[in-house]
Amino acid sequence: MRCPYCGSDDTQVKDSRPAEDAAAIRRRRSCPACGSRFTTFERVQLRELTVLKTDGRRAPFDREKLARSIRVALRKRPVDEDRVERIVNGIQRRLEMEAETEVTSRQIGEIVMETLKEVDQVAYVRFASVYRNFGEARDFRAFLGELDGK
Repeated sequence: MRCPYCGSDDTQVKDSRPAEDAAAIRRRRSCPACGSRFTTFERVQLRELTVLKTDGRRAPFDREKLARSIRVALRKRPVDEDRVERIVNGIQRRLEMEAETEVTSRQIGEIVMETLKEVDQVAYVRFASVYRNFGEARDFRAFLGELDGK
């Protein structure tokens, strides 16, 4: 593993332990060249996923982008980081198991909304406002009306 600080190829694993409910391995590493310490995670990847964007472009699935969007929706909500990791892991596993090698951004968005609806209503509305591109207050009112009607 290359050191993110100095670029040296010679790093050493100091500690390994299970992480994310044993779905990953967390490794503490050190670099003898510059003395820096850093953490890496090793996860099982069932298959390579490609995301088909709404404009027709294709991009590799980016787990960190998914995690960032969920963290933004959950910002200042009573949901801890471990729960966020479990949510992201669950969504990624579901995509890898259910989908073909290509998944649409719409499918990902719907799964995230479905998941956030169960976790936190405020985060669900926040995510929906970006995902469904709310432009005015009436868009929120209509969406909340749908939410109350269910």
